[in-house]
Amino acid sequence: MSTPMLCNIPTAVTDSGISRSGLYERIKAGQLKVVKVGRRTYIARDELERFVKQLVADAEAGVGA
Repeated sequence: MSTPMLCNIPTAVTDSGISRSGLYERIKAGQLKVVKVGRRTYIARDELERFVKQLVADAEAGVGA
């Protein structure tokens, strides 16, 4: 079974460990790009991975601490 290219917000919350409100804050701030399909909001799997890797890199660099 392959991994879907898009994930919905509940899946992004589970996979990233970031709260729902935390994800929406980052979306609003432009830190995380989303795809709208009708009224539904999705995050591309590679975008979510990019975002999490950036969070880790920032933490290691002491950014945002």
